[in-house]
Amino acid sequence: MNCRPLLRSRRAATCVILGAAVLLAACAHKANKEEEEAARNTIVCKLDSERLMIRLDVGEVRLLMPNGNRVSLYQISSDAGMRYTNGILELRGKDLNLTLVRNGDAVKLEDCKHYELPKPE
Repeated sequence: MNCRPLLRSRRAATCVILGAAVLLAACAHKANKEEEEAARNTIVCKLDSERLMIRLDVGEVRLLMPNGNRVSLYQISSDAGMRYTNGILELRGKDLNLTLVRNGDAVKLEDCKHYELPKPE
């Protein structure tokens, strides 16, 4: 029995598999500039032990509430720090020390930090 064709086909299959693995590794998602900018302008906090995401933009912030609702708040003047409201909710604070006011009740947001993009594998 001649084993040479079998050895060649195994080598070819191995090369194809290795080539595919290299291509997949090269295609691992790397954040683009827009994603990196969005991450720099996003803060993640805990609200009642649940995750709240805050996206800062010019003149407004967009909140992704723990229940999945999206809320926009608009910047209003403040003597110190930042202050945003939509008439129902208000976000205020300085740096990463933030408070969310709902129906007159102020809740300090916990563990606020800038969002980090997942690392490519």
